[in-house]
This record gives sequence, structure tokens and C-alpha cells, in this order.
Amino acid sequence: MRRRDALKAVGSVLGVGVFGSAVTAHPGPYEPYGYVELEGAREAVVSSDDDVAYVATTTGYASVDVSVPDRPRVLADVREPLSNHESGPLRQIYDVDLDADSDTLAVVGPANSRPGAVSGVLLSDVSDPAAPERVSFHETTYSIHNCFLRDGVVYLTGNDGAENPLVLLDAASGETLGRWSLSDADPAWSDVPASLRPLHDVFVRGDVAHLSLWDAGTWLVDVSDPAAPTAVGSVEEPDPTALSSLSPSERRGRPTAPPGNHHYSATDESGDLLAVGKESWARRVEDAATSENATEEGTAGEAYVGGPSGIDLWDVSDPAAPERLSTIAPPPSPDPTYGGVWTTAHNFQIRDGRLYSSWYQGGVKRHDVSDPREPKQISWWRNPDEARFWSAQLAAPGAREGFFVASSMGVDDVSARLYTFPDHAGRQANPPTVLSGEETTESIVVTATGETRDRSETATRTPGFGAAVAAGSLSVAGWLVRRRAEATSGADGGKDTRRS
Repeated sequence: MRRRDALKAVGSVLGVGVFGSAVTAHPGPYEPYGYVELEGAREAVVSSDDDVAYVATTTGYASVDVSVPDRPRVLADVREPLSNHESGPLRQIYDVDLDADSDTLAVVGPANSRPGAVSGVLLSDVSDPAAPERVSFHETTYSIHNCFLRDGVVYLTGNDGAENPLVLLDAASGETLGRWSLSDADPAWSDVPASLRPLHDVFVRGDVAHLSLWDAGTWLVDVSDPAAPTAVGSVEEPDPTALSSLSPSERRGRPTAPPGNHHYSATDESGDLLAVGKESWARRVEDAATSENATEEGTAGEAYVGGPSGIDLWDVSDPAAPERLSTIAPPPSPDPTYGGVWTTAHNFQIRDGRLYSSWYQGGVKRHDVSDPREPKQISWWRNPDEARFWSAQLAAPGAREGFFVASSMGVDDVSARLYTFPDHAGRQANPPTVLSGEETTESIVVTATGETRDRSETATRTPGFGAAVAAGSLSVAGWLVRRRAEATSGADGGKDTRRS
């Protein structure tokens, strides 16, 4: 019996009440299939057979049976791993990742520097997802915010407070295979404060690692030879001299407000379409050094500098000459400051011409990005008083039986959860009225030239987040034909189970 069949059988016998909450599914208004509460939930990834989601839970990690999407149930909940270590347990576990065979899980932490705490990567055998077994632990001298595991190599964000390198580690032996940092591309980066260029995340497609380096942009690094990683391109790379010359007061607000803020990136199956997500917030004008560029962002008419950021779509078929195609703007927020309602982009994935994205309290969305110059929003669910989404990850594609998972950090007294959502188009019934705006089947889109075109005649007024508009209609037929052909040829060599 396949694992999917076995898990379905168990779920049917035990019933939904024992494990999670079921929600009425398609047809009808767009809404979750179900959810299961999971304290401390952060990143979620899905096994290659679509049956099991693995979730980082801050104090550990968990496996969740999602084979019956309206009845998710926890299979294993591992807390305080390495509790017997002299500096244990492993804390602040924000990320996990599966190898291509889905039998090995990497668990990393702490996400941020914690003096005196153990840090490193824990490898677990999850061939039986209900009974994970520790395989090895490789200790590091730096905190690990995120990781990527593929073909026995663990790619780590080695934020040491100095060079902040990408570290390539042999999963079996723990041997460091190679390292790459910005100073390898240009020694001038060593003069830029490390706080402006942390390596926040890494995504690997084929032989290219995509590094999100905050205010230093997104970098594409050839890792075909793990011992000699080499930069092959970058997206929105600033002048390091300009960053190093910022005054202390100018640097103070940089990590949270635009520009920069490259937080996460991922490609489609071909590796030619790159999505770059930025995470940012606003500062009220009275708190800002200047109000010259203040804009109205809040529902009460307050003026802000900066604000939440969205997801840029890039053609990187030539890594040395990337081309921006469009930008998906974030949902608006009644209070876009760091202490307010977060609606900035977080983690996402591109699969089969669809972008699955999380926006914290701005909800989860699905976009059709088959024409990346004009992405179209096809579903959006949000409840800012209940859910603050960290991830969105496709489990099984298809409008009839397909679904994706999304982890929520929880809000106030509402617990953290793992949700399941249908993989079909739809509109949420009676969306929350925290914000007022218009909703269409398309989202705010800024073209590569910066033009925003309003199609308000297609919108219908609904209570809820945001206004939806669309822009850009340049032909990309040739580029799409090439990208799809390359994807069909199997450029990645396997199914992507990453949070991308």
C-alpha cells in the first residue's frame, strides 16, 4: 500500500475531530479546506508524494498528514531537539527543508544569533514521517536563518556578522565543501556594514544558487563545483561604496524600509523566471528623517515613508543581464509600520505557471504567471485577526482535487496553524473589513517600465483587503515557448519540494 493510501485510510477511520478542523470546500466561496493547530509554526515544505507537510515550529519540527486535505493531522511533533547537548536544545527553528527523495529533512537554527546557544543543522530520517529519527548533527559557529537541501548538499545562510557567506555542507559528513560571500565578487563589500547585507535565504535550481542578500540585492551563484562557487549575475545590485558611506542615522532605518530588503527568491521549473520577494515596512513621517517622499498608506490618512513590498518577476535566462518583467504589489495595510498590520511579501513558490504566495496578515494568494509580464490574481484568502501567513507551498496541483498548504504564525490569542487551501480560482465570501478596497481576479501589477494601468471598470466593490488592478501587455510568447520547452526537458532533474 502506498503511503498516501495508508494515510488516507487512517484519516478516514479516526475522523476529523481528533486532529484538525474541516472547512466546507469547493464548490462555493473560496476558503480553506481545513487546518490543524501547531504551536510555533514557521516554514512548511511538502513531500514529493504530496502526502506529508514538514513544519518548523520554533522549538522543534513536526510532520503533518495532508493526504486528506480537509483532515490534516499531526503525525509527529518533535520539541527541543538536542536537549542533551551542553548548549542545547536547538532553538529558534524557523526553517526546514527536504532533500529530493523526501526521506531526509534538514532542521536548522537558531534563526538569529543567540550567544551561548548551540547552532547547526540537524539531519533527520523521515522515511517514516510518524517516527523521525536523528541521523546526524553538524554544529556551526554561526546562526542559520534558512537552508536548502539538495542531493546531499546543505546550503546554509552563514550569517557570522562579518562576511555572511553562503556555506555548502556535505550532509553526510558535515564537511564544509565551499563558501561564497559578496567580497568574493567585489572586495568593496567588506566595507559595507554586515547588518545591511545579511544572507537571509537561499534557493537552488540546478547548478545555480539564488541568494537573498537584503540591501545588497539578489545574487545568482554557480554551485556546479561546490568547492568553487562563482557569481554569474545579480538583480538590483547597489553600489557597495554608496552603502558603506551611509551615516549611522541613515543606516538605522535601512533594514526595515525600502529600498533593498531582498528577502526571498525562487524560480520556476526552467530556472528562467525568477521571483524576488522583498520584506519591508513603513515609518510614520514624524519618525522619519525626511517627509519629502511621504505617501498616504493608512486607512486613517496617516503619511508614511516606505511601506510593505511585493514580489518582482524577472527574466534571468541570461543571468548576466536580468530583465524585470512586472511587480505584484502587496495588499495595503491600515498600519504598515513594523508594529502594525504586516502585509509585506513573505515566502512563496512557483509551480506549473502558478505563483503561491504568503503575505503575513495580508493572506495567501495564487497568481497565474504563465505570462509573467501580466500576472493575474486567481484567488486570495485573508483574515488578519486569525492568520499571519509565513509560507505557501503547493501539495497537489489541479482545480478538482489539488491543494496547497500555508503555515500561519497565529495572531494574538489565535494559535499558529497549518492550513490547506484549494488549488482553484475563487473569491472569498465576506472578506474582513479591516481595510476597504476593490477586489478583482487580478492584482496590482507594475510593468517593467514602472507604469501602473488601472482597470477599475472590471472591479466590483467588496469589503476586504486592497484594490486590484493590472498592467502590461507586451508579448512574451517566444520567451514562454523557450522556457516551457526547457522545463519539459527536466532542467531540474526532479520535483521541487522547496518552499520556493
